[in-house]
Amino acid sequence: MDAEFMRLALREARKGSGRTSPNPAVGAVIVRNGTVAAKGYHRQAGLPHAEAEALNRLGNRSPGDTLYVTLEPCNHTGKTPPCTEAILKSGIRRVVVGMKDPNPQVTGGGCEFLEAHGIEVTVGVLAAECRRLNEDFLKFIADGQPFVIAKSAMTLDGWIATSTGHSKWITNEDSRAFVHRLRDRVDAVMVGIGTILADDPSLTTRLKRGKGRDPLRIVVDTHCRIPRNAKVLRQHSSADTLIVTGEGAEAADLRSFRETGVSTVTCPVREGKIDLEALMKQLGKMSVMSVLVEGGAALTGSMIRGRLIDKFYLFKAPRLLGGDDGIPMAVGPGPKKMEDSMVLKEIRVRRFGDDTLIRGYPSY
Repeated sequence: MDAEFMRLALREARKGSGRTSPNPAVGAVIVRNGTVAAKGYHRQAGLPHAEAEALNRLGNRSPGDTLYVTLEPCNHTGKTPPCTEAILKSGIRRVVVGMKDPNPQVTGGGCEFLEAHGIEVTVGVLAAECRRLNEDFLKFIADGQPFVIAKSAMTLDGWIATSTGHSKWITNEDSRAFVHRLRDRVDAVMVGIGTILADDPSLTTRLKRGKGRDPLRIVVDTHCRIPRNAKVLRQHSSADTLIVTGEGAEAADLRSFRETGVSTVTCPVREGKIDLEALMKQLGKMSVMSVLVEGGAALTGSMIRGRLIDKFYLFKAPRLLGGDDGIPMAVGPGPKKMEDSMVLKEIRVRRFGDDTLIRGYPSY
């Protein structure tokens, strides 16, 4: 029974995915006599937490209710009051927690407070699912760096574009719609200058139903080659555009970006390319919790070799170029032996019409 109600709490939490950064997505369900009495989820940083929202919706209080929450209730005052105090005042007698707060400064504190005040606490129900829900938050708390997702779409013979750079469209409309849903749930989307020069993407979110949220648009451009009429610079969006340049970038170029409202950040350069590890650290300091890397081949290859990717979404479409001159998913030096290749784990396969999506995590 606990697992059943925790699944409902997870369903609530997913409603806030992509909206709560730098906070985790959390869902809560209050059960009375075996029936759901109220539900809630954390909608946005600074707004009430899931437990508080569920309690506010509860109406009449009844001692003996059970609260199911995907993450340990907070026991500190931040932008909102501590949820443990609200739980204590509500008359709830049992709290079921999916996982403890991973923040080393507060982990266990909420559960200990509740237990010290006579409330029964159960921890670890559907813990794996709760951790997966907030995989970006977990990495951000542990390392201070964003969770990086790499997305690529390719033909059956492994090309992401023809020899001329043409790639519209490899995958079908349903696959592309899924990518927009991914953009809607991350803090930032990142591409290399090659993608800007070849495709001139807007990197905005376009959903079939409802208005999507545009993520921060990051362009890795060591030498400031981006055309000043590129869509990411001139297309109206609620999101900022961030140009990542090398430390040797011309002051005039940086000034021209700032004058048009475009942000810039400079990073060290290694072997003529942006130090991507240093960039990830800078993004973490900017409270960017998740990044979707959409190419191109040079950026993806560098991210793979740097072991900076945490999750892959790889689309395969039923197309063949049949030559040896297309653009592959990644370029740059690879391993010399197959046993040194990257192996993906926790594989999931999904179909979008005739397209196949492979999701997996690298085994570093």
